[in-house]
This record gives sequence, structure tokens and C-alpha cells, in this order.
Amino acid sequence: MMNQHRHSRYQLYAHIGSPYSMKMRAVLRYRRIPHVVRDRLTDWAKAFQNVKVPVMPVLEYPDGSFQNDSTPLILDLERRHSGRSVIPDRETDAFLAALIEDLADEWLSKSMYTYRWAFPEHTLWTGRLIAFDQLFGGGRVEIERAGHDFETRQVERNQLVGCTEANRPMLMHIADRVLGALEPNIPAQPFLFGSRPSNADFALFGQLCQFTLDLAAIAPCQEKAPYTMRWCHHVHDLSGYEGAWRTDVESVSPAVGALLDLAGDAYFPFLLANSEALEAGSERVRIEANGFAYEGAPFKYQGRCLDALRRQYADLSEGALRQLNPVLENHGCLAALRV
Repeated sequence: MMNQHRHSRYQLYAHIGSPYSMKMRAVLRYRRIPHVVRDRLTDWAKAFQNVKVPVMPVLEYPDGSFQNDSTPLILDLERRHSGRSVIPDRETDAFLAALIEDLADEWLSKSMYTYRWAFPEHTLWTGRLIAFDQLFGGGRVEIERAGHDFETRQVERNQLVGCTEANRPMLMHIADRVLGALEPNIPAQPFLFGSRPSNADFALFGQLCQFTLDLAAIAPCQEKAPYTMRWCHHVHDLSGYEGAWRTDVESVSPAVGALLDLAGDAYFPFLLANSEALEAGSERVRIEANGFAYEGAPFKYQGRCLDALRRQYADLSEGALRQLNPVLENHGCLAALRV
């Protein structure tokens, strides 16, 4: 159903407890693209009628059309709006940013979900707080009833998402690796590819800003990575921030190499195992990495993520490949990208 109403600006249907919503809101703010945020259940009901898959965020365009899925949305906004791009201008950096964006969206997200829904001592209040956001001003009785219902549904999804007790050591290790990559570097280099934020930075922020909200994550993440947690509060709104992509004499943040190590050690092995399971019609994916194991159901969407990364790699120029291949090989990422 196409909404015939027209707006002079974008409408972002979002929620502060949705990492991809916060990713998109931060991108719109940084790029100074006029928008308003719609964050109530009644708003989402309208938006979900206009997209194939009812997941947040949904972006309503000024012409009344609707789209969702944060990565394609970011790329579409790049085509429609000039200035303050979030895609690095170097071809090599743009590819690495896309890879890290994917790692954050699809791998770090499992850590986020674990912190949110796999610690029974916290899930009651997590459900209530999210219901508070959804029913803002709706009254305590209704909020706590809705919170109970939401908590029940989300906890039941732990098995499907892969956030099981057996997988928890691996998923907590992923979070620790990301925090360990960023924390030493953020004080001097807040962003990965220069003094301005990329799509990769916003994707990491989307997941990590939830660590500042979820009760199970707040204390351990604050202890491990106080600068990174504070960084999240800045990235929420960078509309007044000015910066530049790195120059020829400047290097990427050392965090990039550490994140590529995580991709080579665990994320690409997961994507390959997921792809093999989909092709074989298997119901399980299992990997071992860094002394931890992960086992769960395969996902078609993550199969498409691997395909997309491979297409981006295949489209690189010869010059970019000469620069990138040694880096990707050194971090264990190259073989998975070559079809």
C-alpha cells in the first residue's frame, strides 16, 4: 500500500532500543538531512504496512515511498544527497568500511542480543523499559503488561538467534574483541578512516549504544571501555561535527586491523559455514574460533551478506586490489572473498 501523503522531509520510524534505528538516526543527523523521528507503536503500524519485512527502522521518503534495511538505505541516501558522505572517498577504505559495517550489523549484533535477552536476572526490566519507550506516557500498568509480553517473545527467540547458554562465551568474546579494538584508539582517533565518521563507525555505534542502555551490559562495558561508551553519546548527534577523510600520509585507525582480525578469525568462518549449510539444506551451522564455539540455525539474509561482500570485492579496481589483498590476506579475510 502506497501512502499518498507527501512530506517535505524524511520520516524515520525508529526506536531507541533498535541498533539499526540509532544507526540511521545518527547518519541522518550527521548528514544534516531534514527528518523527523516517529517512535510510537501506532507510527510503526503504519510504516510496517508499507514494507515487505516489518523490521525497524523504516524510512518514509518525502515522496511517500517507504524502505527499510539500514545498509541499502545509507547507500540510497548517498545517491540522493551530496555533502557529508559517510562512504570513505578512497576505494580501499570504502571496501574495508563496508566489511566492518557488515561485521557490526550481523556479528556484533549477536552480542548485543545476548546482553539484552540472555541474562534472566535482567530481562524483566529490559522488557519493561522497552515497553516504556513504545508506550511513552501510557501508564505503569499498561507498560508493565506490555513489557512482560515483549520480554516473553524476545527471550523465546534466543534459540533462533543463536544466543544460547552454550554460545554465550563466544558471543561475549565478540563484544570484548570489539571493545578491545576501539578503546585504546578512540581517545586519539575517534573514527576509523580519518577525522570524520564512516558507515562502519555508525554501524558499530548502532550496536554499542545499546550497551549503554541494557542492564546486563552497562556495568561490564563501562568498566572495560569507558571511552568507547562515552563515544557513543557523541555519535548520537554529530550534526555540528566537522572532519575529513585521512590523507595520504595518515593511516587508518589501528582499530581497523583488530576488527579485521575478528572478521578473519570468526565472522568469515561463520559466513562460510552459513553459506554451506544453506546450500546443503542443513539446519545447523557450527564453527570454532579463538577457543570458543558457536552453533545455530543458518540464515538466508547472512548468506546474502556474504554474496554482497564478494560482489563488492569483485568490483574493485586492479589498483585497489593490489593495495587491499595483502591487508586482507594478513588478517585472514581474503580467501572467503575470492569465489
